[in-house]
Amino acid sequence: MRKVIMILAVMMSINASAQKLWTLEDCLTYAIENNITLKQAQLKRQSATEDRKQSQAALLPTLSASTNQSVGYRPWQDSGTTTVTNGTVNTKVDKAYYNGSYGLNASWTVWNGGQNTNQVRLNRLSEEQADLSISETANSIQEKIAQLYVQILYMTEAIDVHRQSLTTSKKNEERGQQMVGVGKMSKADLAQLTAQRASDEYSIVEAESQLANYKLQLKQLLEITDGESFDVAVPETTDEQALADIPSMTEVYESALVARPEIQNAKLNIESGDLQLKIAKAGWLPTLSVTGGLGTSTNSLSSNGWGNQIKTNFDASAGLGVSIPIVDGRKTKTAVNKAQIAREQAQLDLIDKQKNLYSTIEGYWLDALTNQQKFRSALTTVESEQTSYDLLSEQFQLGLKNIVELMTGKDKLLTAQQNKLQSKYMTILSQQLLKFYQGETMKI
Repeated sequence: MRKVIMILAVMMSINASAQKLWTLEDCLTYAIENNITLKQAQLKRQSATEDRKQSQAALLPTLSASTNQSVGYRPWQDSGTTTVTNGTVNTKVDKAYYNGSYGLNASWTVWNGGQNTNQVRLNRLSEEQADLSISETANSIQEKIAQLYVQILYMTEAIDVHRQSLTTSKKNEERGQQMVGVGKMSKADLAQLTAQRASDEYSIVEAESQLANYKLQLKQLLEITDGESFDVAVPETTDEQALADIPSMTEVYESALVARPEIQNAKLNIESGDLQLKIAKAGWLPTLSVTGGLGTSTNSLSSNGWGNQIKTNFDASAGLGVSIPIVDGRKTKTAVNKAQIAREQAQLDLIDKQKNLYSTIEGYWLDALTNQQKFRSALTTVESEQTSYDLLSEQFQLGLKNIVELMTGKDKLLTAQQNKLQSKYMTILSQQLLKFYQGETMKI
């Protein structure tokens, strides 16, 4: 039985060690390759490419072939075709007859006020905008992944702090039991130490639950639906990372104006509005087109053979057409006004996106600056509270401090440690997001 238990333990250990641990880079790469929203955006890009190709093909002439085969019937036909064969006169009345026609037609819009060429440019812009939309979606997903990933790192280290606190609580409880045994502590004071130990155990369970929830959210964001367990790699983070220099907000914003796809997309919207305005104004201009065709026909009632009818009935035509709009029920005027309105909306949209970008960067910059200052303060506070608690613990064991002072000192130390962790990881996250908005890759 012991051998079986040992084998199972070894197998579980092997499985645990073989489990993939996802780094931040792994998560970002996997999301870019597998996210459904991104794949949908890529399909829209393919659709935009097809629109562009179709508009380019519309610049070329069109050519079509046609044929029509029909059978007719004239039930009251009395006269027909008379032939003489070997001195015999034969009269044939054809009540049913057959018609055939064959044609080849071509047309080409030579000029329509620039609508066709501007439509090609417009569809090229739409193709570029589809690319930028993919980048926007990818950026949004990567930002969410980074936020969840840092939360997981924070909760992982926070659990270690709670476990250290629990170890201390257990030692205090054991010391209290000894002191109760020799009459140096009341059972009421021991109960407080026991309650503190139980509270630390509860804090660990709660923190582990939050950690599991963050991992679940990250797994769902990555759209991993298989039943395999999911866990992340916990890189070693140093205090120096959180204390690194924070770039100026102006520097980040100026870089983001060039790098961020939502800004470039908004600018292309304005260019698109200019082209749509030109296309709308072309409705007031003439359209010049060229047409041509070849055709022939056959009829079973004819005395000529099929080949002779094809030659005899053959005709060719070519034409030049000009269409000049005079009154169109205000269609063009309405289209021009709407295009102008759409262009103004695009300009306002660009300003709005620039303001939102500045607001977002300002928020991350303030978070980085504030949390970095908190972290510097927390480093000193943790060191001070640790020294204070160590002294309190020694004095408590000597009977110089009471239970309330010991518990208060421990709570202060735990709070200081948690504040240090939170400010550390929030600083690192904000720093990475600022780099991300500058066009750099996030690395933790």
